[in-house]
This record gives sequence, C-alpha cells and structure tokens, in this order.
Amino acid sequence: MIENSYLWVVSDVDGTLMDHSYDLTPAIETIKTLKKLSIPVILCTSKTASEVKVIRKELNITDPYIVENGGAIYGESLKKVNGKIILGEKYELLEEILNFISKEIDYKLIPLNNLSDKDATNLTGLKGNSLDLMRDRHWSMPFLNPPNFLEEKIKMSCKKFKVDIFKGNRMSHLLSINSNKGKAINALKKYANIPNIKIIGLGDSPNDMPLLLNSDIRVVIPGITGPNLDLLDQLKDLEYILASEPNGYGWKNEITKLINKLELI
Repeated sequence: MIENSYLWVVSDVDGTLMDHSYDLTPAIETIKTLKKLSIPVILCTSKTASEVKVIRKELNITDPYIVENGGAIYGESLKKVNGKIILGEKYELLEEILNFISKEIDYKLIPLNNLSDKDATNLTGLKGNSLDLMRDRHWSMPFLNPPNFLEEKIKMSCKKFKVDIFKGNRMSHLLSINSNKGKAINALKKYANIPNIKIIGLGDSPNDMPLLLNSDIRVVIPGITGPNLDLLDQLKDLEYILASEPNGYGWKNEITKLINKLELI
C-alpha cells in the first residue's frame, strides 16, 4: 500500500524498466526485493492501462500505476476515488487539437493510432493483440516525431490550445497542460497524504523530465547506444545518477545500490 511507505520507486517502462524487445527479466528479482521491503513500484509510462495491466501481472505488483504520460492514475487500492484519478483530456479532443496544430504549422502530424498494423509494428515492435492494447488510448495522443525545425512553431501552437508535447525516443505525446508524469506523481502523493515521502525516479528520455523533476533521487537509464543526450542536457543543472548499463540491467543495478546505500536491507 502506497499509504504505508515513506519511499516509492516511480519508473518509466519502455527503455527503462525493459528494453525495446519488451524483456522484463533483468528487473524481476529486484522487484521481488522491493516488495519484501514494502516499497511500492509505481509504473509511470506512456503505455495504456490495458498494456500496463499485462506488465503488472507479469511482475506480480499491485501498486497504483500512471498511464498515458500522466493522463490518468489507476489502481485497485485507490478506493477513495473508485480506482482512478483522471488528469488528462479525452483522446477525441486531443485528436482535434492535433489536427488544428497540423494546419497551423502546415505539416501533417500523424497519430500513432492511425498507422497501419505493419507501420505500427515497425515503429513499436508490437504485433497482434499487443497492438490492440496499445491503441486502447483515452487520455493522450502519441504521434510520429516531427522534424526538429518545426519545434518552435509547434510550441507556439501548443500555448494557444493549452496543451503540451513531450518527446520520447520513438514518438511524441500530446497532453493536456493539466497532465504529465510529474503532475500525476504529485496527485498520487496528495492522495496518499504522506508528509516527507521520498521518490526514486527512473527514466530514459526527455519524455521523463516531469517524472525526474518531481523525484528526490533521479536515475537516468541509458539505451544500448548510450544515454539520451537531450535528456542529459535538460538535466545538466540537477543532480542525477547515470546507470552504467542499459535498460533493465541498469535499472536493477542502480535500485540495488540505492537500497543498500539507504540501508534498507
């Protein structure tokens, strides 16, 4: 129960807890250790609730989870709010806004859900039912990364429509200004009502900046070819730990070091 712990592990999923082949194996034993220590593992991801339910079952965790880049928080233990806290705007409204932005910048921004099965598989590595779970989206609008030269135009347009865009390694995400990973963490902290709670936050891309900014201990997980340089640039004035290994192996190593350092075992 999140209400009974003074320390939370809040982790991105893709590229952080697991690699892009979706292998969770490296982190499983460490998660078992965290469970024994009654430290919640709160997944904080761009994935949909449908996708995260599968991951939680594989990891055997029951803590609340943040989905669609902070668009919503779900969890069986969130009884005071009937199992969910909604922060984002509905997908249909975000789709309209993405179309308006496309017209303003004179460039078609393509939603992830509009890709053919073949193109979606090439981008994400997902197939069959996994594609259906990915498309079961309600509170965010992922779309193909636009060219870098359009970033300033897009930012100006976002202000007009009261939305934010967060860029990941493989796609960008359009969200209401009322929702991001950091705002979701703070909403969950408010719900739990625990003073002085400490958060170990782990992420791998600029999409995780709100998560890391709202963490007490920040851990950057590199990919196979090294860390995301844009993320490191955004973190340059802050303290953070850069894991020495990629993906789940880096996750496992740094969490193990931290719980030993904090003398929790």
